[in-house]
Amino acid sequence: MTSKTGNKAVYIATTEANSGKSIASLGLMQLLLAKVAKVGYFRPIIDDLPPEKVDNHINTVIHHFNLALKPEEAYAFHRSEVIRQLNNDNKDAVIRDIIEKYKALEERFDFILVEGTSFSASDSINEFDINVLIAKNLGVPVIIISHGQDKTEAQIADHIHMAYDSFQEKSVPILAAIVNKVATEAQTAIINALKEQLPESVMVSAIPLNPVLANPSIKEIVNRLDADVLFGHDYLNNQAGHFSVGAMQLRNYLPLIKEQELVITPGDRAGVILGVLQANVSANYPPVAGIVLTGGLVPDESIIKLIEGLSEVVPIISVQTGTFSTANRIGAIKSQIYAENTDKILASINDFEQYVQTDELLHRLITFQSKGITPRMFQYNLLKKAQRVKKHIVLPEGTDARILMAAKRLIELDVVQLTLLGDRDQIEKQLAMHDIALDLNTVDVINPRQSDRFEDYAETLYQLRKHKNMNQAIAKDRMEGVSYFGTMMVYKGHADGMVSGAAHTTQNTILPAFQFIKTKPDTKLVSSVFFMLLEDRVSVYGDCAINPNPTAEELAEIAMSSATTAKAFDIEPKVAMLSYSSGASGVGEDVERVRQATEIVKQQRPDLKVMGPIQYDAAVDIKVGKLKMPESEIAGQANVFIFPDLNTGNNTYKAVQRETKALAIGPILQGLKKPVNDLSRGCTVDDVFNTVVVTAIQAQEDGAQS
Repeated sequence: MTSKTGNKAVYIATTEANSGKSIASLGLMQLLLAKVAKVGYFRPIIDDLPPEKVDNHINTVIHHFNLALKPEEAYAFHRSEVIRQLNNDNKDAVIRDIIEKYKALEERFDFILVEGTSFSASDSINEFDINVLIAKNLGVPVIIISHGQDKTEAQIADHIHMAYDSFQEKSVPILAAIVNKVATEAQTAIINALKEQLPESVMVSAIPLNPVLANPSIKEIVNRLDADVLFGHDYLNNQAGHFSVGAMQLRNYLPLIKEQELVITPGDRAGVILGVLQANVSANYPPVAGIVLTGGLVPDESIIKLIEGLSEVVPIISVQTGTFSTANRIGAIKSQIYAENTDKILASINDFEQYVQTDELLHRLITFQSKGITPRMFQYNLLKKAQRVKKHIVLPEGTDARILMAAKRLIELDVVQLTLLGDRDQIEKQLAMHDIALDLNTVDVINPRQSDRFEDYAETLYQLRKHKNMNQAIAKDRMEGVSYFGTMMVYKGHADGMVSGAAHTTQNTILPAFQFIKTKPDTKLVSSVFFMLLEDRVSVYGDCAINPNPTAEELAEIAMSSATTAKAFDIEPKVAMLSYSSGASGVGEDVERVRQATEIVKQQRPDLKVMGPIQYDAAVDIKVGKLKMPESEIAGQANVFIFPDLNTGNNTYKAVQRETKALAIGPILQGLKKPVNDLSRGCTVDDVFNTVVVTAIQAQEDGAQS
């Protein structure tokens, strides 16, 4: 279960308020700790709390299971903070911060139990959507929790099915559905109704209503009513199974007392108070839970003294509100589980173990495999990976405002060391003009012609290219250009990588790299990929920028390089060699070229999962894939797409990017000895930022292999 490729988390998502999800949280935690050394606990969003107060769910789980976790580490936001961010259209910031908190725990624990919101607010529709969004972006499977009170079997099944569909629409996998608080006699019927509505892949369970869990404790009543505890501090965990108002004469009230009765009476009714206390110790009457004194009244001193002399006293609490107002407020209290109430905690765990197929659930948790990485998680992982080993990246277009804005973010996040090429005065003018708060003391600024390295760089270029009729004058002229100077910095080891192209053509950016950085020893071809961050997955597209009409051998090399790039960025490659025909049915020179390329890949890289020729729809849609290529393990599940030519690849990536609003990171060049990457002249600040991050990671990979 500690495998990097195995599942490391589960998300408990409720569909409504008072669903009893604490039973699932406590039961799952007990189950996991029996099999996993270190289990963490995380609540993305908690209710607003007074200063210095700890969320009850977090406090209960941490203390009962003795987790090595501070309360502030176990959540990301208070509810009001999320609402404020969403109102300001900052949904991405919310998800980013939740991912960051979650990933910090993932590094410390073998498994994370994630608990969704409690539906304590009125906006339940948006709250449910937020839980779907969080689960999707964390990339973890979900257990749906609901309750069965005041619902028919059909209503329960329909309710769960609607929740299931909402998660499925966002490609969030569901492992199980649990219905709490059902009538014991309806348990089997509810399970059968759920099985009819849900696929076999979803495990279903129904847990009967347990009075021990449903009834509030005296401590909860004290907290909700802001009551003063007069007596019985040691018995505040008593459960109030029933409550009644002691407003009649004692002889008429005593026969009405039930077991675990909470007696509500005005504070000046000494006869009722003493009679109830005597009944509690009498073998002829059931034990009571406690006494609530209303109206702000307390017994006379003589009565207090008498009570103090009793050997055993149930909790007696005092409230300021009137008798019937107090009764109404107590009736509205929904019981919770808290750290000190071990009876409720153990009852929850026992119910979970009794009514949920724990062995089967644990098996599903362990064996679940994610179908891919979510876009936001991919971006988070990129950033953290780049920060792990800081690399030095040169940005030749130092006077471009987009470059400077991206540089500011990169420096603030401590991602890379940066060198900007260009005249310092011009760079400062751009910073002032666009109000960019980049401190140039935090980066290196080099004007190529004025650099101490200029002569050495020009001489090196001359030596490298003199066999191509380059003389020293031409070498100096070339070296005045920022693309040549930046590339030479990488060649000489004075920078680890370069990103350019915001203000230069692709040819201007990558030609110097072709001329003297050149390809890796085992690579004949430089190609490119785009990371396509779609709504619910990350795909790799190649080659969409460099090679116009690759041969079968070149297509094969593009495929192998693209698979290697995918793996370097934690994407397990499933390669689709695209064509206008799937399988063996198609004929024609273009299809045959893809078929030959596929065979070359299989021969040279038998470790790779590759399929071709295959059409795009069969490669991405599981239903179409099974129909067209039923024997393929890649059809419908591909994540690395190799296009047959540049025309197809370039147009496809742009069409997908525009029509789906996908974020395209690239083109990322592959095959060079050291990383040099090209930007589009229409690039955004985000494009620059992401490309620099990817380049830094490529430099880490190159450094590890050298």
